[in-house]
Amino acid sequence: MSADEALDTPEQRILDRENPAASVGYLKGSAGAWVYAIGVAFSAFQILISIYNPLSSQVVRSVHVGFLLLIAFALFGWKETGKRARIPWWDWVLAAGGFLLGLYHFVFEGDLILRAGDPSTVDLAVGCLVLALVFEASRRIMGWPLPIMCGVFIPYALLGPWLPGPLAHRGFGFDQVIDQLVLGTEGIYGTPTYVSATYIFLFILFGSFLEQAGMIRLFNDVSLGLVGHMKGGPAKVAVISSGFMGTINGSGVANVLTVGQFTIPLMMRFGYRPAFAGAVEATASMGGQIMPPVMGAVAFIMAETIGVPYSEIAIAAVIPALLYYGSAFWMVHLEAGRHNLTGMKKEECPSALKALRQGWYLVLPLSVLIFLLFDGFTPAFAGVVGLMCTIVLILGNSLSAPLKSIAKRLVFWIVLGLVAAFLLKSGIRTELAAAGVVAVLTLASALHQGGRATLKLMLDGMANGAKSAHRHPCRRGCGDQPPCPRHAR
Repeated sequence: MSADEALDTPEQRILDRENPAASVGYLKGSAGAWVYAIGVAFSAFQILISIYNPLSSQVVRSVHVGFLLLIAFALFGWKETGKRARIPWWDWVLAAGGFLLGLYHFVFEGDLILRAGDPSTVDLAVGCLVLALVFEASRRIMGWPLPIMCGVFIPYALLGPWLPGPLAHRGFGFDQVIDQLVLGTEGIYGTPTYVSATYIFLFILFGSFLEQAGMIRLFNDVSLGLVGHMKGGPAKVAVISSGFMGTINGSGVANVLTVGQFTIPLMMRFGYRPAFAGAVEATASMGGQIMPPVMGAVAFIMAETIGVPYSEIAIAAVIPALLYYGSAFWMVHLEAGRHNLTGMKKEECPSALKALRQGWYLVLPLSVLIFLLFDGFTPAFAGVVGLMCTIVLILGNSLSAPLKSIAKRLVFWIVLGLVAAFLLKSGIRTELAAAGVVAVLTLASALHQGGRATLKLMLDGMANGAKSAHRHPCRRGCGDQPPCPRHAR
């Protein structure tokens, strides 16, 4: 039995569905290659519109949802725990249909504006198909509760005059409901989709690129060096490492499946009960959603909805996040004292200072992101600049690695900085200047073998980021329903 076959268990397949970016033995061969290509194309589109966007907000939202439907139907089958070794033809039809329908606003944008409020028969048919596909994609990803909970509000809007007592209202026409849900910047293309299409995806890519660059190892090594030798050290490592991971990744599931694969076995090896070890990692990972600077998707939606700068929400979350992780740290300390669980030997733990000396440069993009967010720049601008800094760092490090002399490496980075400064001094927008530097480094990396390997790493980050993004926007797509009928009178 091969290693992949040994890992092809029902439990592993469920984990693969939760986080396809870290899947093992999931969609191999041509199916895996197609999903990989879709993920790269999706990420490339999002990066492009963040740097230079000639499209309207409505079109960006529609194409964004189209990509989400494409990747959702490719990744998830009809049954929740069914083996996903290939993609059936009917799922390809649904995926392609969802993507093509996502282009409807792009192709007919002018016509839709002219007949706003008076949709044609074709508009209504397209709207019904888009709604059906969004609900089905949500069911495959999240299960039945969310689509059912959202779906009951559609008949509520249609059947208002026949409802009893205080539930009754004048009702809406079928064309009004479809127009509200699909043909404008409300409904499935409302604020959550706007936030997802503009900067949440950028932060997902930001975390994905840093993970590919080795940020997880840095977090684990620093955590081990700080608390690994203490009483209950492995569990304390899980708490601190998950907290660090939460600064670059607002997804609790992704946090568990990246940090947890190292910390949970470590805790069990040192005497923690399996249930407690899993609970510690799950608890610590979920705290990443409230850990600044990159928080969970709800924080971005909150900022956009209530009109408060994201930096203020991040500042307000600092104390609750520290209290959350402080409580988790204290609980694992008490559990360790209760069962007399010791930590690792001091000599087995890596040096935190050595880990920081070797990987300090990985913190630079995060520092840039924090500075921009708290200096008044928009999350979209901070996200794209932070992402470009990460890419420049990875590609530049690969190109300068063959240079044996530290002086030569220093000259390389100085020259790169001067090029970026020249572009900015020439009046080029910051995003375009950063993209220009990335383009130069990409061309240079393509010319030698080590650079091509790094480019493959970057493509992996793009594909993994897109595959991880499905859990954020897809479940919000059916969340914006028609306004309360009583408020619409």
